[in-house]
Order: sequence, then C-alpha cells, then structure tokens
Amino acid sequence: MTYLLMSVPFVAVGMVVFALGAVRASRRHDLPQYLRGWAGAAACLLILTAIFDNAMMAAGFFDFGDGHTTGIRLGLIPLEDLLYPAVGSLLLAGALELLDGRGRGERA
Repeated sequence: MTYLLMSVPFVAVGMVVFALGAVRASRRHDLPQYLRGWAGAAACLLILTAIFDNAMMAAGFFDFGDGHTTGIRLGLIPLEDLLYPAVGSLLLAGALELLDGRGRGERA
C-alpha cells in the first residue's frame, strides 16, 4: 500500500470539514477571513514540514522508501509527505470555524 493511497480517507475527511467550515463562514459573511486564516496556517505548516523533514531525512532519522511513494520528491522528501500538513490545515480551519460559538447572530 502506498502513502498516497493511505492518505485518501484523511484527505476526504479534511476536505469535507473544510467545506462545511467554509459554508458556515460564508453564511456569517466571514469567508475571506476564513480563507486567509487557512492559507496562512497552510503556508507555515508546509514550509516547516519541507524544511524539517528534509533535515531529518538528511540526518538519517527516517526514510520513506521508494516502493511506497510516487517517486516525486521535493528535496529528499516525497511529495506525499506534504499531504499531512496540507490536510491538517484544512481540518484545523474547518474545525475551528465549526466549533466557534458565534453562530447565532452575535459578532465578536
């Protein structure tokens, strides 16, 4: 089984939660702020993952192996390694929006 295939359910859940959060933010007229918050978090997570995972792989702490990846790499890390922070940012943004208590007309 490849890392990409193992990630499919995680990606699907992340996209659903993010979409539900986007719908809620849109109803509250906060969609641009919602998208900016997600984009900022995603950029930070992706940059940090690329830097530190490359450093850890260069140090020999771990390896993904060639048989379980697509073979596309960003430095030393396989492209699939960036799915985790990308989807994590989707889940984080969506969950924070859905769990926010300002949904009944009041605005902060």
